[in-house]
Amino acid sequence: MAGILDGKVALITGAGSGIGRATSKIFAREGAKLLIADIVEDAGRETLKIIKDAGATAIFMKVDVSQETAAEAMVAKAVETYGRLDCAFNNAGIEGEGAVTHKCTMANWNRVIAINLTGVWLCMKAEIDQMLKQGGGGAIVNTSSMAGLVGSVGGPAYVAAKHGVAGLTKTAALEYGRHGIRVNAVCPGPIRTPMMQRIMRGSAEAEQRFIRSEPLKRFGEPEEIGEAVAWLCSDHASYVTGVPVPVDGGAFAQ
Repeated sequence: MAGILDGKVALITGAGSGIGRATSKIFAREGAKLLIADIVEDAGRETLKIIKDAGATAIFMKVDVSQETAAEAMVAKAVETYGRLDCAFNNAGIEGEGAVTHKCTMANWNRVIAINLTGVWLCMKAEIDQMLKQGGGGAIVNTSSMAGLVGSVGGPAYVAAKHGVAGLTKTAALEYGRHGIRVNAVCPGPIRTPMMQRIMRGSAEAEQRFIRSEPLKRFGEPEEIGEAVAWLCSDHASYVTGVPVPVDGGAFAQ
C-alpha cells in the first residue's frame, strides 16, 4: 500500500534529532524521497543511516540555514538529485539562552533570530522559487511553536522568532496559493526532545509543571509532530493553507 507521500521529493532541516529525526523517519515510511539537512553532521548522518536502513531513498547535506547560499545550495542539491522539490519541512531551530527581556543579550538575540526566523525565510525563498519554476504546486511546513502563538517568560528572542514564523507562514500562503503552493506551520507544545531536556535541565519538578499544565497530562512525542507534518505535506491536506497548527495536547484551548 502506497504511503501518503509516495514518490514526493521532500527536504527536512534540523533532521539530526528530535522532531526533525522523527519526521524524517515518518516521511521515509510514507514513501518520500528525502534530502535531510542539519548543521551537526554526525547527528544528520545518523538519521540518514536510520532511514536508509529502513529502505528509504535519502541523502544528507550539512547546512547552516542562516546562510542564504547554503539554503539555495540545499534546494539545488535536492533538484540535482531527484529532479524536483514537492515539499519541505523547515524545522531547524535552537532555544537560545533563557533570560527576561531586559537581560537578553544582543548576541543571543541575533543568533536565535538568524536561525529560527531568518533561516526559515531563507529556506522558504529557495523552496518557493523552485516550486514556481517547476510548476505543479507544492507544500511547505514551518516549525513555529506554542511560543509563536502566546507569550512565554524568559525567552524574548525565541518568542519573537516563532511569532515571526507564524506570520511568514500566513503571508506566504496568501502570496502563493494561486500557484498551488500551500504553506502551513506546526506549533508544538512541550515535546520530549533533547531541546526540551536542555530547557528543563534535568529537573523532575520542571517536567511535572509542564505536565500539570497540559490537558492530556503528558508530554508529546516527536513522532506526534511528525505525523501532523506528513499529513500537511500530503494531498490529504489539499485544502489546508496559512494555518499555524497547534499540536500541543490541548494547551492552547485553555
